[in-house]
Amino acid sequence: MGKKEDDFLKKLLATFKIEAQEHVNAISSGLITLEKAAAAVADSDVSRATQMEIIETIFREAHSLKGAARAVNMMEIESICQWLESIFAALKRREATSSPELFDVLHRAVDTLGKLLLVTGTEQTAEAQSRVSELAEQLERASKGVIPAPKQEESRKIEGEIPSSPKRELLHPSKEMAGSRSLAEEKPMVAETVRIPAAKLDSVLLQTEELLFAKLSARQRAEELREIHSTLSSWKKNWTKVHADVGALQRSFEKVDTINGQGKTISGRTRVFEFLEWNGGFVKSLENRIAALAASMSHDQRSIDGMVDTLLEDMKKVLMFPFASLLEMFPKLVRDLSRDRGKEVELEIQGGDIEIDRRILEEMKDPLIHLIRNCIDHGIEKPAERERKKKPPRGSLSITISQKNGSKVEILIADDGAGVDAVKVRSAAVKLGIVTEEEVERLKEHETLALIFQSGVSTSRIITEVSGRGLGLAIVREKVEKLSGAVSVKTHQDAGTTFRILLPLTLARFRGMLVRVGEHLFVLPTTNVERVMRVNKEEIKTVENRETIPVNGQAVSLVRLEHVLNVPAKEAAGADSNKVPIVILGSEEKRIAFLVDEILDEHEVLVKRLGKQLSRVRNFAGAAVLGSGKVVPIVNVPDLMKSAVKAPPETVGALAPVEVSEAKRKSVLVAEDSITARTLLKNILESAGYSVKTAVDGVDALTALKTEDFDIVVSDVDMPRMSGFDLTAKIRSDKKLADLPLVLVTALESREDRERGIDVGANAYIVKSSFDQSNLLEVIKRLI
Repeated sequence: MGKKEDDFLKKLLATFKIEAQEHVNAISSGLITLEKAAAAVADSDVSRATQMEIIETIFREAHSLKGAARAVNMMEIESICQWLESIFAALKRREATSSPELFDVLHRAVDTLGKLLLVTGTEQTAEAQSRVSELAEQLERASKGVIPAPKQEESRKIEGEIPSSPKRELLHPSKEMAGSRSLAEEKPMVAETVRIPAAKLDSVLLQTEELLFAKLSARQRAEELREIHSTLSSWKKNWTKVHADVGALQRSFEKVDTINGQGKTISGRTRVFEFLEWNGGFVKSLENRIAALAASMSHDQRSIDGMVDTLLEDMKKVLMFPFASLLEMFPKLVRDLSRDRGKEVELEIQGGDIEIDRRILEEMKDPLIHLIRNCIDHGIEKPAERERKKKPPRGSLSITISQKNGSKVEILIADDGAGVDAVKVRSAAVKLGIVTEEEVERLKEHETLALIFQSGVSTSRIITEVSGRGLGLAIVREKVEKLSGAVSVKTHQDAGTTFRILLPLTLARFRGMLVRVGEHLFVLPTTNVERVMRVNKEEIKTVENRETIPVNGQAVSLVRLEHVLNVPAKEAAGADSNKVPIVILGSEEKRIAFLVDEILDEHEVLVKRLGKQLSRVRNFAGAAVLGSGKVVPIVNVPDLMKSAVKAPPETVGALAPVEVSEAKRKSVLVAEDSITARTLLKNILESAGYSVKTAVDGVDALTALKTEDFDIVVSDVDMPRMSGFDLTAKIRSDKKLADLPLVLVTALESREDRERGIDVGANAYIVKSSFDQSNLLEVIKRLI
């Protein structure tokens, strides 16, 4: 086979896998629905018409999959689908009856199809081939109405390898069944679609999102033009007021000079007055031109706003997937888990048609699986125990999705099981050292339940392959908070547990509140802003050695944002007023009020992630690019609230500013080629009171060192033109700079790189993957 044919076959197989997986998912969902319908018919006089419709749907899916498999010579899949067609043809003709044993065989067949798709094109063992042959024989007997008794551990056999070329005579049904093919002659209508790799769509979306910066910049330029026009309009008003006086003064001088015969003076004064007159006309003309330009710019800005918003919305819709695309696997998961645990569980799903960003959907797969496993393994009881508690023997598990406030999605996962034992949660938390015995006694109910999201906390004494290690819920919280969401739990003893997850609809852009603390700007996501207010200083009270303010009759903790972020304030908040600005941030049932120096505005912002080099920076989730081009840190609210709780009590008192003496300010040179990392380091260091200058690489840094004095250098390693290693060597070889402290902050974490950094003369080597701003500040403080 030539290279072109080989490449074509690879592409064809890739396309087949995508299509085949859709058919397998549809067959699996159809089997779950059919199983429920069969139980309903057995218990009542429900019409069999519903069953027939479901059987027809599954039949068509199996037929379509068989045809696709034949096109790529996947004989194993084709053969299994042929037997499935035969079984469903028998069910349609009422020559066979549905039973739990039959459904077990059908589910095993679907599982095998899924595994065959995963191992397409790989060599398989003879043992694995025999397992598929056994499945084919079971399907053959099932098509004739003979259901084989399940062998012990049979469900585990399918977990092994799948054959690529079993004997064809063991896989194909007998010829008398061939007549069933005619039942699938009629194909269902399929909507026209185009298959595009998701990576390409992601790339287009990212480029489209970058247009948001152009939109914000256009808005900023339009505002600047309006300000210039306003300034010129103010000048015009003032000129109009004095214009008559200037004319009178000119005539007065002309009269006096004519009488005194001062010709030259007359000429000089005339030129001055003529210039003033010309200048007035010129500025008026300029004001008219700028007014016309500002109007055109405003029109263009509105056009760009509309086009960018429409394009972003359309692209967002392209990458918006319904929750159903993720949830279609859960009925099968619940069925298998409940049967494995000897439990009966009824799953109900609502809101599957609600759409969300595909990137969020992909990230939420594992957290939702963790929660479902937790509900089945720890929550819902076995039938005997449920009957003892006077509950129905079959447990209830529901997944409900709903849209909130147009920009958020709420996911509720609820069971009617035993609930969470708060006493066991407290005991486990104390045992792990998360809280002390004294602290645990003061915890409220929701604070106690929040402990189950801590790593290692588990109320189960048994560790299984499904749960019991205390890691699942910790992973859930970490994943949800990474998506700028929040998770909480409510429970009632013997009545059940409800997990609540709140997520944004999309990741790329959001609205943020711009606040000022000292000389620094920060963005607070508006989704976490519960309220903005101004309070009198007299309303600030001290409760248990912490500052609080009254909000709707309740005392809410008050923390200065500058204290949590270590930002020096240079002017008193509310120095000219008795009122101070407060932002109340909320994350589920937690509320903390943060005092800032100024609340500037609410902006639509373009989010920039910090990247792999700075994957985890405490209290910050990323950076926002404003219309002015300024890069501003975005606060990670869940992190911020944890830091605020852990921070030592601060007394707001008279709200006096923390003065930083300019004479004591130390200067830092930061060499970093990444603009995001460079801006972040600059903000961290300036927030700590240092004077910071930045360089884009080693050459730029060396040039700066020759013209200015610095107390310390903080440098990346992997930079263009001159690396951090070479920069360090150059500094150490210069007699004037030899003693200058130097810290390398880099993503290179191998032992060889660390040793090289120290060998060339670095005073400290900090790896970005474990970067924490407190570590950097501590190292700098120690060195200078």
